[in-house]
Amino acid sequence: MNQSVTVPKGFKATGVACGLKKTNALDLALIASENDCAGAGVFTTNRVQAAPVIYDKEILGKNRDAIHAVVINSGCANACTGEDGMRDARDTARAAANALGCRANQILILSTGVIGVRLDIAKVRAGIAQGAKSLSSEGGNDASKAIMTTDTRPKVFAIRNSLFAIGGMAKGAGMIHPNMATLLSVITTDAKISPARLDRALRIAVEKSFNRISVDGDMSTNDTLLVLANGASGYEISNAQDIEKFTEALTRVATDLAKQVARDGEGATKFVEIVVSGARAEKDAARVAKSIANSPLVKTAIYGADANWGRVVCAAGYSGVEVEPNKMALWFGDVNVFKNGTPTKYNDADATRAISNAEVFIRLDLGMGEASTTMWTCDLSHDYVTINGKYRT
Repeated sequence: MNQSVTVPKGFKATGVACGLKKTNALDLALIASENDCAGAGVFTTNRVQAAPVIYDKEILGKNRDAIHAVVINSGCANACTGEDGMRDARDTARAAANALGCRANQILILSTGVIGVRLDIAKVRAGIAQGAKSLSSEGGNDASKAIMTTDTRPKVFAIRNSLFAIGGMAKGAGMIHPNMATLLSVITTDAKISPARLDRALRIAVEKSFNRISVDGDMSTNDTLLVLANGASGYEISNAQDIEKFTEALTRVATDLAKQVARDGEGATKFVEIVVSGARAEKDAARVAKSIANSPLVKTAIYGADANWGRVVCAAGYSGVEVEPNKMALWFGDVNVFKNGTPTKYNDADATRAISNAEVFIRLDLGMGEASTTMWTCDLSHDYVTINGKYRT
């Protein structure tokens, strides 16, 4: 079933193997629109940024109302590659433009893989030429497979209503941390919307989705989320009600993709939802939630089904937010384990059972106000060390 970037009208995609991966797996994706698109992007906040990130920011700064296609390669991050890396990024765009019959400044590019390795541009050119011939309205799933690195499965999601459709794909399993961490995602829509409105909608959606996930606390050099809107549905997002409806739909797609990334964290055995409520402000709730989600001690306790609630309270305490333990209440599932500064008289077997499930729910009420937030993460297992200890081999 097609649940990817080709669900919206006017988009085609493909995934090919051009030899960038040692396994001969799919490693280059193309997404192209029949019409020029409004484009918007959100990028890594890491100060060390890959060539494709620098290139895309430049293109969207000058030509965000006429984007035609996206090229994505896996197997090489093209990061920390100096001027050679920038030349390779521009050569990739030129190759795609030649193959698709558009201008180079209408092409956006994404890369993921090992840092510090030069992109094999000859293989990329060959892959683009091959991919341009195999673009299809059914090619979204192959495209989603081509961008995978340590992912165990492709991540796609799409929705369609009577007015417009939105479809997306993402990759990411490690180096996932709020503020766009190793995460690549492309979302498409056939709604007609101005680049400025699309940018605002994207930033709202990202704040409620991809900025609410964490796998290991590492932030990548390449993180990018792009949205393309080609207007092929004929429905124009023009007033406040339209914008709200579109932003809600975009947030739904982004949230589903973000949760899929958290579920597929490297070596993960459990998906964890963390709700922090009772904060003075949403930003305080978010800081506490991120502190808990990034705690190795919390994550390993969840992996081992150890209902060590003290680690959660501890992580809240060093979050940098003013908290008062005597006002806190903590639940594992529906088991209240801590309240007003002391442990409750809970049954340890019940608490252990609550964090033994494949999906774990943790709620911490700070008792300080009315603001709340939700964050998604995963546990931290032995396999995470194995995967990352052998990444380049």
